[in-house]
Amino acid sequence: KDTYLKFFESKGHKIIPSAPVIPENDPTVLFNTAGMQPLVPYLKGEPHPEGTRLTDVQKCFRTNDLDEVGDKTHHTFFEMLGNWSLGDYFKKESIEWSFELLTKQLNIPVERLAVTVFKGNDIVPADIESAKLWMAQGIPEERIAFLGEDDNWWPNMELTGPCGPDTEIFYWRSDEEIPANFDTENENWVEIWNNVFMQYMHNPDGTFTPLKNKNVDTGMGVERVTAILEGQTDNYKSSIWKDIIAKIEEVSGKKYDDEKYTKFMRIIADHIRAVVIILGDDAKIMPSNKDQGYILRRLIRRTIRYAKQIDIAIDSDWEQELAKLVIDEYKTYYKELERNKEFILDALKNEKTKFNRTLEKGLREFEKITKNIQTNSIDKDTAFKLYDTYGFPIELTCELAEEKNLIINGIIPVFSIVFTGTGNKIMIDLSFQQAVMQILVHIQEEITFSTIDNDSQIAILYLINLIDNGMIIPYFLVRFIFSQ
Repeated sequence: KDTYLKFFESKGHKIIPSAPVIPENDPTVLFNTAGMQPLVPYLKGEPHPEGTRLTDVQKCFRTNDLDEVGDKTHHTFFEMLGNWSLGDYFKKESIEWSFELLTKQLNIPVERLAVTVFKGNDIVPADIESAKLWMAQGIPEERIAFLGEDDNWWPNMELTGPCGPDTEIFYWRSDEEIPANFDTENENWVEIWNNVFMQYMHNPDGTFTPLKNKNVDTGMGVERVTAILEGQTDNYKSSIWKDIIAKIEEVSGKKYDDEKYTKFMRIIADHIRAVVIILGDDAKIMPSNKDQGYILRRLIRRTIRYAKQIDIAIDSDWEQELAKLVIDEYKTYYKELERNKEFILDALKNEKTKFNRTLEKGLREFEKITKNIQTNSIDKDTAFKLYDTYGFPIELTCELAEEKNLIINGIIPVFSIVFTGTGNKIMIDLSFQQAVMQILVHIQEEITFSTIDNDSQIAILYLINLIDNGMIIPYFLVRFIFSQ
């Protein structure tokens, strides 16, 4: 991180602090999910108080692939390095400096690099300029792939406003012989950096016109690049995670390299880091059943459950020790972590204490139910009883059932379903658009409108219309009748 920031500072960029992980002026999303998100107003033309050349490391948080956390590469919280030109320099400097940083500062051999550029369409021409600039740096023509708008255009061809082609930089992450030609389908080629060149305005009438002030927006993921530079194919074996994984090994008495525990340790490490970052934000989000608080509670509960899986003594101060490690690691960059340290530790401890009682009872009851089960499914009424009687979260029941290759009749096991009380009500988290569509399609196919009241019919139709038109609404409560 320091190398990146100091490099661009030497190129006349002002180092700016990360924006909060909780968006300050954007109610359409729960978290900042990309490095460029907090800078959108300035990319659209608003003057930035620090000038036209900026660089930063931004706190980002995503839950759209939460179920993938536990493999080698996925994380909920991640850091994104970025450099920005607000109507200042453009493609030439951006590509030259990207190449210089990678090959001169980070010492990546040029033969391990390849790039993609926009191939053009019937509206906008191919980005030949970027391809020529890369060749001038030493990237051979056979290592440059021209791809379409799905891969090399930001944000997409449908949205109006500032837009443009991007060029993505790939690294050969394998000890196998590096092929002469760049095959974008070969998984050994891993994207490490993306440079977006905002040079067009997509007008409401569908035309694209050149922007007077052209912008550059780049993003590089810290976790992925660190692992690459350290020769690791497993992100969790990089220096970023070394201390926290060691502490998890210490408090559990288990080893990360033991395949029985690797996935659990990755989830604990990822989630505890994410929890500390969210709690450390000055927004002072607390675990709850709505908005960011629900996501926070969900992560803490998952952390506790997987800690039990590797025999960590839940009543010990294990979560405090792990949280303190994260705070010490990141407080240099995010000073709010030290400022809010007591708040972080207290919130974690209180939530652990409350949930541990629920978890113990629920797990015992779940084991009783599944021990004597005669089929591969759990009745929906049994799942509801676990929630209604023991307070056991329905999403946790779904997770446990999936681990035992069981299904729950009448419940769609997606992350965005959570009971909010009796009466078969659920909360739908519309920030998870794909999951919501599954739910709404399920409602339409399995439940006729005659089974729900008129107000709910209107609500469902309204939600479908919003999603079809690309809207993202944080939460909406609707009545849900289980399918029979």
